[in-house]
Amino acid sequence: FGYEVTEQVNAKNKTIQDQKNLSLLLEEKILLRTQELLEANLLLFQKNQELESFTFVSSHDMQEPLRKIQTFSTRILEKEIDNLSESGKDYFHRLQSAAARMQKLIDDLLTFSRLDSSERKFVKSDLKLIINDVINEHQDTIREKKAIIEIMEVCEVNIIQFQFRQLINNLLANSLKFSIPEIPPHIIINCSSIIGNKLINTKLIPELNYFHLSFKDNGIGFEQHFGERIFEVFQKLHQREEYAGTGIGLAIVKKIVETHNGIISVKSELGKGTTFDIYIPANQ
Repeated sequence: FGYEVTEQVNAKNKTIQDQKNLSLLLEEKILLRTQELLEANLLLFQKNQELESFTFVSSHDMQEPLRKIQTFSTRILEKEIDNLSESGKDYFHRLQSAAARMQKLIDDLLTFSRLDSSERKFVKSDLKLIINDVINEHQDTIREKKAIIEIMEVCEVNIIQFQFRQLINNLLANSLKFSIPEIPPHIIINCSSIIGNKLINTKLIPELNYFHLSFKDNGIGFEQHFGERIFEVFQKLHQREEYAGTGIGLAIVKKIVETHNGIISVKSELGKGTTFDIYIPANQ
């Protein structure tokens, strides 16, 4: 009987010791994780400071000499055109074109860098008003290319208005630019409300209601294995001589979607167009 009691006491003591060891192990893991989070937060703070410095330089130091290049090259072409040879005129036109590309690059980088620091004020908005406003801005290109834009179902959504306007603008400009020569662009915009468990996507929360924006075109498309690469900064699938651009437009789109706690995916086929699917929580 005494032996059994001793065994029970030993077993109990062992259980208590095991619990203490487990508790100490958990404490060590928590301390380690806390240290990792502190280091990550410090790194993020440093990156944000670098980004703010870059934004300041882009806004002031880089743009001022660029404006002078644009101004003086324009004046020379306007006032000294008769004194320039054909090759001289060509050089100045190339200079203006390069300066315009640089200005567009700076503007896009500033837009991208400011998305994290901008005020996130979600407002219930009529998406159709935003879409029509963006379409009006592109009327010249739409007429030139004889583009057809269909707006199907339209929702009222909780969004950061100026950011979402930028998103629609970038997607529309992308579809107009990457159209098939001699074929009028056909763009279909559709939105609907759907619950997460109706969608086969592990990144979506099953219980949440989502606003689904579909943006489809009949443009040149691309091979599907480039589906992730197109959202990366400076990634372009075509040469500058073929299609102008900075390679930041779709990176901005993705960042705006993420700011709205949503996800974006793309389906495309070479020569048969592209469809962007955006899912954003109905309630922010």
